[in-house]
Amino acid sequence: MWIRIIQKKIGLSWFRANVFKENQAENNLGGKMDKAESSEDESLPSMDKAENLEKEYENLILPKDKQDKVVQDLIVSLENLIKDRQLIIYKNKSLEDQLSSANETISRMKKELIKKEQQLQEKNKEIRDLESNLTNKQMSYEQLLEDYKEFQENSNMEYERISAQLEAEIEKYNKLNEEAMETQYKNMLKINELEEIIRNLRIENQ
Repeated sequence: MWIRIIQKKIGLSWFRANVFKENQAENNLGGKMDKAESSEDESLPSMDKAENLEKEYENLILPKDKQDKVVQDLIVSLENLIKDRQLIIYKNKSLEDQLSSANETISRMKKELIKKEQQLQEKNKEIRDLESNLTNKQMSYEQLLEDYKEFQENSNMEYERISAQLEAEIEKYNKLNEEAMETQYKNMLKINELEEIIRNLRIENQ
């Protein structure tokens, strides 16, 4: 019986938090004042209802100081498990945000690399045209070769710089991806552990 009451209380707290998050998201979507006010007015009845339901369930549970040690330990254990689960979910969301940021950075670097390659192709075409013009004007081939080498060195340096940045971002992405996979696996194990504990508690209290 205590398990059912505690589960109802915990479920109500989650319901209340979800109602608040949904109402907050609705308020952020609207850009107009009348829509924001309407969303806020609609959220008040849901919040009041959640608070009233929570008070009703709180009345069903005796204060901790009037309960036996087993029930107190059970309540504290469940609260700690829920806090641990929420912390894991928060960390997982943070890693997902970092992965998204790394993906955006890699995509941007790829676009820059493609752009540099296009510029390099255009410069190569300009060099070929210049070679033809210089030949026609009987200009020194040595000077043309020197200019070409200088341009090629600068282009290679720029290409190597971008390639190094891209490799660094790829390594960062792989590391974040590995951390995310590890976190997801730990989350799965933790959730399974929580579910097993709850099942055992239910069996013990039947």
